[in-house]
Amino acid sequence: MRNCLRNIRPIVLLLPLASGIALKGPYSRENFPGRTDAPISISRADAAASIKALEKADHAVQVRVMESYARLPLSFEANRGQMDSDVKFFSRGNGYCIFMTPTEAVLTLGGGSSPQPKGPKLRESILALDPSVVAARPRRTAVLRVKLAGANPKPQLTGEDELPGKVNYFIGNDPRKWRTNIGTYAKVRYREVHPGIDLVHYGNQRQLEYDFVVAPGADPKAIRLGFEGAEKMEIDARGDLLLHTPEGDVRQHKPLIYQESDGTRTEVSGGYSLSRRNQVSFEVGKYDRGRPLIIDPTLSYSTYLGGSGSDVGNAIAVDSARNAYVTGATGSTDFPIASPFQAAIGGSSDAFVTKLNATGSALVYSTYLGGSSGDYGLGIAVDSAGNAYVVGDTDSTNFPTANPFQAAIGGSSDVFVTKLNATGSGLVYSTYLGGSGGDYGLGIAADSAGNAYVVGDTNSTNFPTASPFQAAIGGSYDAFVTKLNATGLALVYSTYLGGNINDVAAGIAVDSAGNAYVTGYTASTNFPTASPFQAAIGGASDAFVTKLNATGLVLLYSTYLGGSSDDVAAGIAVDSAGNAYVAGSAGSTNFPTTSSFQAASGGGVNDAFVTKLNATGSALAYSTYLGGNSYDSAYGIAVDSAGNAYVTGTTLSTNFPTASPIQATHGGGENDAFVTKLNATGSALVYSTYLGGNSYDSAQGIAVDSAGNAYVAGDTESTNFLTASPFQAATGGGSQDAFVTKISITPVPAITGLNPSRRISGGRAFTLTVVGRDFVSGATVRWNGSARPTIFVTASRLWAAISAADIASPGVASVTVFNPPPEGGTSTRVPFTINGN
Repeated sequence: MRNCLRNIRPIVLLLPLASGIALKGPYSRENFPGRTDAPISISRADAAASIKALEKADHAVQVRVMESYARLPLSFEANRGQMDSDVKFFSRGNGYCIFMTPTEAVLTLGGGSSPQPKGPKLRESILALDPSVVAARPRRTAVLRVKLAGANPKPQLTGEDELPGKVNYFIGNDPRKWRTNIGTYAKVRYREVHPGIDLVHYGNQRQLEYDFVVAPGADPKAIRLGFEGAEKMEIDARGDLLLHTPEGDVRQHKPLIYQESDGTRTEVSGGYSLSRRNQVSFEVGKYDRGRPLIIDPTLSYSTYLGGSGSDVGNAIAVDSARNAYVTGATGSTDFPIASPFQAAIGGSSDAFVTKLNATGSALVYSTYLGGSSGDYGLGIAVDSAGNAYVVGDTDSTNFPTANPFQAAIGGSSDVFVTKLNATGSGLVYSTYLGGSGGDYGLGIAADSAGNAYVVGDTNSTNFPTASPFQAAIGGSYDAFVTKLNATGLALVYSTYLGGNINDVAAGIAVDSAGNAYVTGYTASTNFPTASPFQAAIGGASDAFVTKLNATGLVLLYSTYLGGSSDDVAAGIAVDSAGNAYVAGSAGSTNFPTTSSFQAASGGGVNDAFVTKLNATGSALAYSTYLGGNSYDSAYGIAVDSAGNAYVTGTTLSTNFPTASPIQATHGGGENDAFVTKLNATGSALVYSTYLGGNSYDSAQGIAVDSAGNAYVAGDTESTNFLTASPFQAATGGGSQDAFVTKISITPVPAITGLNPSRRISGGRAFTLTVVGRDFVSGATVRWNGSARPTIFVTASRLWAAISAADIASPGVASVTVFNPPPEGGTSTRVPFTINGN
């Protein structure tokens, strides 16, 4: 946002900027049918879009990422003191900023400086952002100002269709400067810009749209637009208005002008008119002046735009309503890709916390979280009330605190633990946690009572302890395990966990009894063990798995896990029976395996591994390599109620194991992310897929909901990272972007009825309504085994176009519904009768 503000001083705003913003390609109104918000509108879309057009959408059947978080709607944020008072509303889209005042609007294309990270901050690529070694890359910015010539200088601006998303500014540790619960809106209306004429803005990340709503008796000839910042303006042969700027062309498609009456739309002829004074007006043909008129242009620009910094998604959680909670780190001042509603950054980098709704179509809330230095979100959990628990580390002396156990930073870097309320509008608590050295928080879990369990590593000799199993540090770095009570004001227990060298705890899970399951890696030869599966270290470093009781005083078990080389664990999950699932990276060719999908190393430098330990930690239920001919590492793991394990990480291997893949081959870059689902015995892959493009891609976090949908967070430097119907078709312009992906297991559909269920042969084409259950977006109706153009209405209703040729002869046709993979399927056949004349 600071980039946007810096680009358009003294004031920046929006008015007649138009609809249809497109990065690359013709994103026009016909891509978004069904809008019925205005009495008349200029739009090339039709709510009853031709079914024939769907024949061109066969790619939807092939898209196996059933839901993606790359379709966030454009929202307009109300100004509540977070910027110049002249600005009433503003919005940030895919590489552009829009500001609205009563008198003009400004669209900025491009960005300011683009931080470029030079190296990782933490071990094992858990974080790939180092703002302390950031170099700035200059980028040009084009500014397009738009004014309504001769318009009302004081129109009333109001937000309409309030969205569930709220924006919060937690910058610094002075609550008086925080701004919370700032409303966001789907539309902004300018009332009476001319007598009887309103201007309404709306859209999404590809499409910024506006309507002129002309009341009965008002004169549309009064509308005149002036553009400042365009080097040249012209109307092309198609009737589109082209505005040439230094950063690319802004195209306003030829307006569609129409009126509606009783649900029937009547188009009105007209288009743009360009005057000698470089003002644009509308030529409107004859129309019924007793009814409202809407002029609805479309704006698109054919330029590569994006964010100015680096964004990394490090962890993800999901609640019972399937809302996703994501945290990570950002060096972007505009954060345009994953969270376009972000507020201002506080320092060189901030943590961020974003809650997306169940469909990924809107932000419930999204906020920076940080002070004046470097802050990094590395772990997240959510409780049954929707409170989010975030852990990471901070270098800021003014990190936002509330009801803290520890109010001030203790050393060069401290852990932070923050609990946000369900609306994201307030901090239940936020506290430092650390001693006089370096302290790093890497994982967090929460129990049903609201207690938070935190792990990481520390070299502080005075790290806060309470009722510890181990009261003193054992080596250079020790792992730590800390349990905070529900208020964050007290430690239930806090303990070192380590031996004589270096130990790092990277992941934690908690069961219903309050037992904590901790994993990470150790180089210590005397790491604390209890009832171990493996009593001694096997190589230079081994993974470890430790189970502490609810008081933190007793190790129920603690074991090494590794072979003769370097082995590292990064993630852990636990099922209802107390079995622990661990994932990480194995450099050993003799890593412990049993009942495995892959018994031997894939032959590369490292393989990912997935291990399931029984409830006592005395035996491996299964343990398997997961990798190919190069480097493979798992960073996150989750488990569902059936005991299936979901694993994510990164791979350089061109032969990484795949099954029913979304992406069958390596994307061609340095690394790809991967997502793998193993069955409950660890003996087979339910699915396994690459996720990546032509550069570096890595997934750090994974969560799973009760339906078996997998939620993945990570970062990508690829310009062609796999997306499904993305709101941005290219990278944000910085060195890397966060990504959030939801992978759904598609159910097998069932048909319960057809309407109609019979027809007379030789009749006309018709629309067949198919009623049933478990239909998904992308499902197709098949007529005698061949796909027919299909519109997805709901999970229980589809519309299909049946041609005259399909019912040309008497007989019985077979109707089925096909859901796309992964694990989709085809319904049983239902007959459709074609009677003779």
